[in-house]
Amino acid sequence: MGDSTTLCRLTAAQLLEKLRSGEISPKDAVTAALDRIHATDGGIQAYLFVNDDRALAEAARLESADRSLPLYGVPVTVKDNMCTADMPTTCASKILAGWRPPYDATVISRLRAAGAIVIGKTNMDEFAMGSSCENSGFHPTRNPWDLERVPGGSSGGSAAAMAADQGFIALGSDTGGSIRQPASFCGISGLKPTYGAVSRYGLVAFASSLDQIGPLTKDVTDTALLCNVICGHDPMDSTSIKREYPADYTAFLKPELKGMTVGVIEELMGEGITPGVKDSVAQAIKVLESNGANIVSVSLPNVPYCIPAYYLIAPAEASSNLARYDGVQYGMRAGDAEDIIAMYCKTRRQGFGDEVKRRIMLGTYALSAGYYDAYYLRALKVRTLVARDFNRAFEQCDLLVSPSTPGAPFKLGELVDDPIAMYLNDLCTVSVNLAGLPGMSVPCGLSDGLPVGLQFIGKPFGEPDILKAAFSYEQAAGRPVLNYGG
Repeated sequence: MGDSTTLCRLTAAQLLEKLRSGEISPKDAVTAALDRIHATDGGIQAYLFVNDDRALAEAARLESADRSLPLYGVPVTVKDNMCTADMPTTCASKILAGWRPPYDATVISRLRAAGAIVIGKTNMDEFAMGSSCENSGFHPTRNPWDLERVPGGSSGGSAAAMAADQGFIALGSDTGGSIRQPASFCGISGLKPTYGAVSRYGLVAFASSLDQIGPLTKDVTDTALLCNVICGHDPMDSTSIKREYPADYTAFLKPELKGMTVGVIEELMGEGITPGVKDSVAQAIKVLESNGANIVSVSLPNVPYCIPAYYLIAPAEASSNLARYDGVQYGMRAGDAEDIIAMYCKTRRQGFGDEVKRRIMLGTYALSAGYYDAYYLRALKVRTLVARDFNRAFEQCDLLVSPSTPGAPFKLGELVDDPIAMYLNDLCTVSVNLAGLPGMSVPCGLSDGLPVGLQFIGKPFGEPDILKAAFSYEQAAGRPVLNYGG
């Protein structure tokens, strides 16, 4: 079938159909993806590592495998904070440059068991701390829609790769919006599952009570396909929730929304949301209504306090989690240190970037004696209030909607020296992480030629309702397709 560009335009579901029929082979799919990456990534820089030899070898092995495997022969791209035994896992940090884990993360093991082929690791904000992919310790990633703009973060590499057709399906992680925000900025679909629905075993921790792995895909069907593989209990993860999970998430992809009540979050349709985003989301809500949804307005009065609460809780957890990077057990070790304390300090000073240092310092301060009650404990109380707001809203609604981001993608370097302005990009997303809920961004139009995202928020383990509504909207409105590089 055609050249690599034509093949890479397919969704994962479309590719899977051709692989199962024998029209193309796993080697064809992998070769197309690798050719596409090498031809286009010079301008985008979405990848940190591409595993050509291992991917082609795995494709050859799959030639004789069972074609009914859930992701038979599908090339998969993975954010570089998930452990891969056959590739470096650096979290885009110099302190882990070149480090190879001794094991695969559970999600990686499940992908391989499902017949998927991991072709490479994508760039990110260092240790997932950022909203623009400019905080990488190696290089920034650029948005395929406009190379002068950011792809969002921290899963910006995975999102940019999908938008530029540098593969077929991707994984990211979301601590405060790091799947949904880059999905919005790059005009693709991105789901943060319910906390505990996807194993975090082998995910390098940023903030352990907030982190969650999820799909970044070209459309909603591909999101459901990936959920089939990665969702489910894992005894290796103490935060993984043991319960019944749907056997097939694609069964919920139906266009009719009759009987579903969708609440529009008042606080996320007013101040701080740009006119272009607000208009696109308002039009999307009309589409949901025309598809049968009952639209109501709901208030989450504590949402305005989510940003300060999040930026106390997440850095506090990060200050603890990142203490392990000390130059002793693995990763970078600074030389020419007079004693072990000096080595600790020099290693961390040289190995961590400015944003990581900023969050470690903020979190350590918030947890220190005399400030714990005033800051961290108070933030935890706000977290509880936010969860209660959502519980009340879900008494009258099946789903909630809002913009995914306050504005369209901003220019590279525009906010890099203004941390507060950068943090405000998480305005629409952090509440979902604080409450442990599922949330998904799907494209809902353009603002000045740049993608806008519509966010669906569900009840705990409400991924089926989210996928149904997102699919219904996508079927009615279509999805933007970017022909990057011709």
